[in-house]
Amino acid sequence: MTRTSAQGDMTVVVTGASGRAGSRVAEAGRAAGLTVRAASRATGFDWWDRSTWAGTLRGADAAFVVHPTDVGAPGAAQTVGAFAREAAALGVRRLVLLSARGEEQARPAEAALAGAGTRWTVVRAAWFAQNFGEGPLAEELRGSGELVFPAGDAAREPFVDLRDVADVVVAALVSGDRYAGRVLEVSGPRLLTFAEAVAEIAKGTGRALSYRAVAAREYGGNLVGFGVPTQEAAFLVELFGTLLDGRNARLSDGVRQVLGRAPRDFGDFVREGVAAGTWEPGASGRG
Repeated sequence: MTRTSAQGDMTVVVTGASGRAGSRVAEAGRAAGLTVRAASRATGFDWWDRSTWAGTLRGADAAFVVHPTDVGAPGAAQTVGAFAREAAALGVRRLVLLSARGEEQARPAEAALAGAGTRWTVVRAAWFAQNFGEGPLAEELRGSGELVFPAGDAAREPFVDLRDVADVVVAALVSGDRYAGRVLEVSGPRLLTFAEAVAEIAKGTGRALSYRAVAAREYGGNLVGFGVPTQEAAFLVELFGTLLDGRNARLSDGVRQVLGRAPRDFGDFVREGVAAGTWEPGASGRG
């Protein structure tokens, strides 16, 4: 950590501050002594209203950038690029973008960030462990006890704990030029299929939880049922059809490289979630 960050003199804008990733980056930033400027609709920031950007960015030293739908979604590169250029024009010295491992659709947004004229770092993350504890997947497990998802039966993923992602993001923000112009890939320490992940949750909770693989196109109907707009659901169907084909069945050493320690294991996430009652019927909120 730099002396500046330890004194709390570094102001960091955290977009998506009320979301799954942004909230943890905000927490990690405050723990590191940063002055965190939370950016969400609740604080007057709107990704779809560019007139709200300048007021959020002005006077900040750095920003964490997380696109509100998916970093590879149609239009994401244009939005990320415009935001990054405005940040650079307002004197924001460093930007860290949350991206996804193995997602070729995300590369244009990464390039847009890199071409904006400020120091940048991209953090490419594996699938979040917390996706099993928050949002639609957790709701399915709590409700029906069955997770229906288009990950196939054999695709393996090194699920990464979002707290590790947040710690890597903060390290990139406060470490001077050490990680400038670099892509950092982060993952958990072991590979699991989605069925194996659900089995670990089932064992921890003592509930009869199960996983059922479906085709990506079939899952699109489920997404619309969850309230996802039709166009966004169509993009996710296409994304899942490629991203969950086994290409991510490998470990990345970004957590150890940046933080000097092993990443948190999925089992740790499960034990903490069980203690918090994350998968009990009727539970809600963070896992």
